[in-house]
Amino acid sequence: MNLSISNNIPYGYQPGVNTTGTASPIDGEKRLPIDPDAQKKANGQIECETCKKRKYQDGSDEMVSFKTAAHISPESAPSMVRAHEQEHVRNAYAKAATGNGKVLSASVAIHTAICPECGRTYVSGGLTTTQIKYSDEENPYQKDKIANDHDRYAGMNASFSV
Repeated sequence: MNLSISNNIPYGYQPGVNTTGTASPIDGEKRLPIDPDAQKKANGQIECETCKKRKYQDGSDEMVSFKTAAHISPESAPSMVRAHEQEHVRNAYAKAATGNGKVLSASVAIHTAICPECGRTYVSGGLTTTQIKYSDEENPYQKDKIANDHDRYAGMNASFSV
């Protein structure tokens, strides 16, 4: 099957759209007017209202940036969100160091979404997941377990030398 494009179609023509710039009603349903700047918004030449009003806010209980909602431009959002999530990673290492622990893993996921108004992909947020293991000597439950195991297993193994 061949697909051909006709050069006789006027620029900006969309099927189902009449010449006044509004969608032709189908079965009596109401249509919203077509945005004449949609292409410029999609290319990032014009910032749409949704992108202008988008704000980022941290929901954790840690002392990090973005505790109050703030606007970030779509171009700056990837680096700003990565830097913010790195704050959470630094906090995990600091918490582990003060509590005689060790960071076993720290992972950062950056989430994206598509703006419903302009169709651009934007960074919608991030998530940091950390796993910290604390020294067994500091854990009182582990101390009791070691003491109980000592009583249970003492004398079970012997080494003889000839």
